[in-house]
Amino acid sequence: MKAQNRDGGGKDEGEAWLSCHPPGKPTLYGSLTCQGIGQDGIPEVTASEGFIVNEINKKSIHISCPKENASSKFLAPYTTFSRIHSKSITCLDISSGGGLGVSSSTDGSMKIWQASNGELRRVLEGHVFDVNCCRFFPSGLVVLSGGMDAQLKIWSAEDASCVVTFKGHKGGILDTAIVDRGRNVVSGSRDGTVRLWDCGRSACLGVIADCGSSINGVAVGAADNSINLGSPEQTPSEREVGTESKMLLLAREDKKLQCLGLQSRQPVFLFVGSDAFNCCTFLSGFLLLAGTQDGNIYQLDVRSPRAPVQVIHRSGAPVLSLLNFRDGFIASQGDGSCFIVQQDLDYLIELTGADCDPVFKVATWEKQIYTCCRDGLVRRYQLSDL
Repeated sequence: MKAQNRDGGGKDEGEAWLSCHPPGKPTLYGSLTCQGIGQDGIPEVTASEGFIVNEINKKSIHISCPKENASSKFLAPYTTFSRIHSKSITCLDISSGGGLGVSSSTDGSMKIWQASNGELRRVLEGHVFDVNCCRFFPSGLVVLSGGMDAQLKIWSAEDASCVVTFKGHKGGILDTAIVDRGRNVVSGSRDGTVRLWDCGRSACLGVIADCGSSINGVAVGAADNSINLGSPEQTPSEREVGTESKMLLLAREDKKLQCLGLQSRQPVFLFVGSDAFNCCTFLSGFLLLAGTQDGNIYQLDVRSPRAPVQVIHRSGAPVLSLLNFRDGFIASQGDGSCFIVQQDLDYLIELTGADCDPVFKVATWEKQIYTCCRDGLVRRYQLSDL
């Protein structure tokens, strides 16, 4: 289900469009009307025929469409940070302790900020051209970034110094993954290769895959015991730490999703999707998700990857990010939609505010969810507001 604002008269009165898109059936349209604000500060909202307002509070509204058995809870941001960047924000992450955020923008900057209030802490300067991806190491004190300059860099979050620069890729770095506690990291590039790096010696431990097609997303996950990852042809370097029994997942521009053993470098499966794969993540030791440019979210089981467990399609907009969350996941798309699917909930949670601007990345810390968007805003949602 989708909801879109329509400017009404005063701030407390107004209308929103509703649409419900059942797969393979015509879309149902309706509207919400706000009659004003009640004494408790909560809006009084009614839905048009075919839709029901189940519940409402200051930050959320739960709407159902009984005919299609569809139900969504729309959650407004708890707070919005507008001063971190001046342009589109391409990536963000939150530290393991929840205290810091890091983000990169098409304004050419990468910044560390306080997660509670968006206050600027550090500016990380050193990449030439734009930074495509940034993330914290598990310690929360160090940042890994990849740029259009084909460089991978490690930074101190405490003093903003660049402590390591990895060179070797021949094209922009599009995504990274951290192996275990971060002695090794993985990068995927426009040059079609994935590389494994040794952080302590700032050296490349090898090209794990060379597939001749841009690698848009990478993920590393611990493999279930039942999965055969193959054996390495050569004895792995003693500088490889934590690569055994790990799977590496590659979201490729050529419509292929590739899985291989991180240490063995041996293929596990190759799955062909409907369009370019933009992002991927592991949900468990055998379940994974991958999102495509034409709006499909494939759920696959590594043990039998030929046919997807399910394909979720909410709109034709590109799936831009996927994140494992509790017993489900969070997805964001190029039409501004960002939603949470959880197994035990019979409704979707929709994170509102981005309207039609792409939401590029989502990060979480406990019950807080942070998103970054083309409109230059970081939004923070509080799941306790539900």
